[in-house]
Amino acid sequence: MSVRVRLVFPDALVREPVLAHLARRFPVEPNIRRASVEEHSGWIVCELSGEAAAIDEAISWLESEGVQVELLGDVVES
Repeated sequence: MSVRVRLVFPDALVREPVLAHLARRFPVEPNIRRASVEEHSGWIVCELSGEAAAIDEAISWLESEGVQVELLGDVVES
């Protein structure tokens, strides 16, 4: 399954490899579709692919790290 999300990064996380940590920590594959990164803020629109439970855990982890996660509503079943 794939879920499209918008990730908004606060100043403290802009230079951190958050998606790399996510990919190593969870059996979820992020596919970046669009992004904008400035010096003090950034956002990424990406598809997270994997099992539903793993995606849910990955999203919870992102939120606990301080990333704002917006579900974009279009879920693609694989």
